[in-house]
Amino acid sequence: MGRITEDLIRRNAEHNDCVIFSLEELSLHQQEIERLEHIDKWCRDLKILYLQNNLIGKIENVSKLKKLEYLNLALNNIEKIENLEGCEGLTKLDLTVNFIGELSSVKTLQCNIHLKELFLMGNPCADFDGYRQFVVATLQQLKWLDGKEIERSERIQALQNFPVVEQQIREQEKAYCLRRAKDKEEAQRKLQEEEKEGQEERSHSGFDGHVYMDTSSTLPSSEDSRDHGRAPEKQERECPKKKSDGSQEDLEFWNKPSLFTPESRLETLRHVEKQRRDQEKLSEKKKKVKAPRRLIAEDGRALNVNEPKLDFSLKDDEKRHQIILDLAVYRYMDTSLIDVDVQPTYVRVMVKGKPFQLVLPAEVKPDSSSAARSQTTGHLVICMPKVGEVITGCGQTSKCVKSPRVSTDSSREQTDKRGKQVERLEVDPNKRSFPDVANIVQEKKRVPRRVRAEPKIAPNEEDPGFEDNPEVPPLI
Repeated sequence: MGRITEDLIRRNAEHNDCVIFSLEELSLHQQEIERLEHIDKWCRDLKILYLQNNLIGKIENVSKLKKLEYLNLALNNIEKIENLEGCEGLTKLDLTVNFIGELSSVKTLQCNIHLKELFLMGNPCADFDGYRQFVVATLQQLKWLDGKEIERSERIQALQNFPVVEQQIREQEKAYCLRRAKDKEEAQRKLQEEEKEGQEERSHSGFDGHVYMDTSSTLPSSEDSRDHGRAPEKQERECPKKKSDGSQEDLEFWNKPSLFTPESRLETLRHVEKQRRDQEKLSEKKKKVKAPRRLIAEDGRALNVNEPKLDFSLKDDEKRHQIILDLAVYRYMDTSLIDVDVQPTYVRVMVKGKPFQLVLPAEVKPDSSSAARSQTTGHLVICMPKVGEVITGCGQTSKCVKSPRVSTDSSREQTDKRGKQVERLEVDPNKRSFPDVANIVQEKKRVPRRVRAEPKIAPNEEDPGFEDNPEVPPLI
């Protein structure tokens, strides 16, 4: 059952920034509230108050709401109009579908001089003979009753017949009060019977509600222990029987005729709450019976699992020789709720405790793998380099070039020798494998023909055509 709390009022005061002392309009409908309390202390400035479809049995704690103009108490368990004299500004009162049988309690509204509209349809008093005439004559400030305007001629006629109508109303009230007293006794008797039945059930199961085994009972045999592992299957088979029994009881309850009383409404609510509790227990049992998710098969083979039900794409990047997994993680989920585990043959991602596991098409290097998350889409991108590829600094891969096969034994011997020997630089000039540093001579520079000067021929004295002319200057 619900109660009016400060937190409840603040949650329904979002339009006023959750401030309750200056609140002018409050809606607390369909909250299963049993008692009207605290509102007159916390919300003094209220003008409109909605309390329809609750379980309120008495009008109380609203007399200090001087500014209240509209009060809606439809579909409640109210049996009498009272405690509204202090609501000086009340102009509209809705008491539709309640249990008001004391029509004479309408006289308490004579102090509310500003009251213009009143709704009493759906109450037992609305079936009394002379009901409308009595209300019109009693509350002369009213303009509308049950959505119908009160004309001047109707009020004059009601005032003329008021003594006779009042006598009729009192007689009908007495008869109703007697019937109501019998209904209360019957409801009290049923409630006591239900409590006794509940106590008997508890006594069968134990005083604290648990079933205890006899100490003299033998220990379970090996066959029983084997069947213990099949218990969830048996529980699942028994669940349909329990559901069928529960549905039968539910049908009997709803098909059973009941009186239109506050007690019947409370009984219906208790039945609905019991169904809700049973449903919660069944759901808890199903959660307990549910077997854990298997990620690795019995033979050690990894399984493909997508428990969080996320979209993904797996690409084989041949240029960079790596496998890229793009996992569509929820955009606004915190990264701390994601755990990535890369293995040589599979990758596992835990998203809020739910596993996503995918078997890879090739073996990868877990230590060289990287995971990053997109800031725009929230996707998780995992890059996993393949085994057997060498990754350079530029991001390019170079494959090892194989020499032509001569013999497998000779190649193995050469590789073993290279692994054992220590390579050193040889500087011995006698070996032709390395250039002779001592005999290195700089080559002559070639001069192009255009620039190359012709060789100078010096005259020889032995030449027969040589003439020594002293006037000619010597050649430099």
